[in-house]
Amino acid sequence: MSFRKVVRQSKFRHVFGQPVKNDQCYEDIRVSRVTWDSTFCAVNPKFLAVIVEASGGGAFMVLPLSKTGRIDKAYPTVCGHTGPVLDIDWCPHNDEVIASGSEDCTVMVWQIPENGLTSPLTEPVVVLEGHTKRVGIITWHPTARNVLLSAGCDNVVLIWNVGTAEELYRLDSLHPDLIYNVSWNHNGSLFCSACKDKSVRIIDPRRGTLVAEREKAHEGARPMRAIFLADGKVFTTGFSRMSERQLALWDPENLEEPMALQELDSSNGALLPFYDPDTSVVYVCGKGDSSIRYFEITDEPPYIHFLNTFTSKEPQRGMGSMPKRGLEVSKCEIARFYKLHERKCEPIVMTVPRKSDLFQDDLYPDTAGPEAALEAEDWVSGQDADPILISLREAYVPSKQRDLKVSRRNVLSDSRPASSSRSGASTATTISDVPSGILAGAGESGKFQEVMQELRALRVLVKEQGERISRLEEQLGRIENGDT
Repeated sequence: MSFRKVVRQSKFRHVFGQPVKNDQCYEDIRVSRVTWDSTFCAVNPKFLAVIVEASGGGAFMVLPLSKTGRIDKAYPTVCGHTGPVLDIDWCPHNDEVIASGSEDCTVMVWQIPENGLTSPLTEPVVVLEGHTKRVGIITWHPTARNVLLSAGCDNVVLIWNVGTAEELYRLDSLHPDLIYNVSWNHNGSLFCSACKDKSVRIIDPRRGTLVAEREKAHEGARPMRAIFLADGKVFTTGFSRMSERQLALWDPENLEEPMALQELDSSNGALLPFYDPDTSVVYVCGKGDSSIRYFEITDEPPYIHFLNTFTSKEPQRGMGSMPKRGLEVSKCEIARFYKLHERKCEPIVMTVPRKSDLFQDDLYPDTAGPEAALEAEDWVSGQDADPILISLREAYVPSKQRDLKVSRRNVLSDSRPASSSRSGASTATTISDVPSGILAGAGESGKFQEVMQELRALRVLVKEQGERISRLEEQLGRIENGDT
């Protein structure tokens, strides 16, 4: 008998991580040394924000993504807090708005200038005061505009309407101990939390009720994390009784037993999960580790499939993850992480190798866009809505090599001599036929009309060619992916 090993088919089996070159890193950043299990970093398609060391208060740095290289020590920071900043989060519906939570018990929301900071920013747009102890968790609602959740060391979860600076909901009796993390579900109707009492809870914030609870989700005493997946399942990281790091997948309908449980290793750094709902891949980064492991979540057992590990020499102090709409689609980039070292931030690019340089439909399904699906008042009144999706095809820019093959340029260059010769001829007839006194008025307007007419004809031609090219690219993509 011959045994043939069957390898599970997955388009993410060969995902590989690669750090960028040194000149693309952000050097000389004094990353915060606060002992708090936060990511210390938040990133969006415009800016990178990093919590930094600050004397006499708390501060974080906001850099335009293009500002790589060595960062000047005098570079301006956001420095309105009177205590160290513990957590930051960019608003998903406005790339220039960021919220921060601090040891000074306040939450502040900041408006960053379009081109970045030119002087220190000390005045927040709004200050939210309601916690009695330090605020360690900040997370925006995924679909409702201006709704922000904060959780503090007073074991209280507060939900705010940032637009009116009012407290919408106060959940102060559901957590008996320190809250480790909070994660919204896909449409923001529920959130799950991991707590120091080893329980994972699923909570309806508008009713203030506990929907489901699992005690001792992980037996170990070290910090754990819980995040919602797109299909409503809950993914957790934690420690076993023997202090081994674990991953688990739970069905909220039945929290008695995990759907899957995996043990990783016996390191002691808390595992921070980053989830991509479009590809169902979870990236797990351990604080103090020098590796990022990634797993694919599927509907068939064993549910959690190990894909690969990215390893580097330096341990990570924190990590930020780029939203899908900020990735380079033309390079088949499916994730980008911003890894914090002691004194620098290093982007790490996750890529799926593909032979074709066409837009890859299977890697980039429509993803959550920057438009809010609901207003805060709609959400409070009981409405729910999924995120408004956008196609990443518009973000696709063909490589230079590909650009040379496209006939678009030839169409324009062919028509230019023709148009110039035609307009030259018409100008000549105008000059010969029309008396010189009328030239200034009628001649110029006639020429203008002719140019506009040609421009309109060219636009139609370019549009038709563009549509034809995109149709051909789609057909070629399907052939190369083996769909037809």
